[in-house]
Amino acid sequence: MAYCVHCGSEVTGKFCARCGAPVEGPPPPPSSPPGLSGLQDNVASALCYLLLILSGVLFLVIEPYNRNRTVRFHAFQSIFVWIGIVIVSIVVAIVSQFWELIPFAGRIVGGLIWSAFGLGVFVLWIVLMYKAYNREKWILPVVGPLAEKQV
Repeated sequence: MAYCVHCGSEVTGKFCARCGAPVEGPPPPPSSPPGLSGLQDNVASALCYLLLILSGVLFLVIEPYNRNRTVRFHAFQSIFVWIGIVIVSIVVAIVSQFWELIPFAGRIVGGLIWSAFGLGVFVLWIVLMYKAYNREKWILPVVGPLAEKQV
């Protein structure tokens, strides 16, 4: 299976269907064959999100994966997403502290805010791993372009 060197999508023919870049000559070999590195690109991309910032940094350091554009994108996006989640959790903590000033209802509202935030983070985490495993390049609104610039 050939992939475009510019955008990372699958190529069937002489031009990339997504970005229109020409594919010259025979398709290049996969950047990390399963027999040599141990993990396929889609598995490595999904694992970039598994252990928060740690796995993103880990895949940027490990040798066969730090040269792969797809894995690097997912590693950088993972790092930026989890940094953003930490920042948003600080904001949620401040907002929920204000709700704590109301005697009974404040604790309920604060708990609901934290529950909704935690559920949202969990769903985002699962969706990012799922999309990466299925070789879909899901670019998140703020951190995705930052990750593309780093690749």
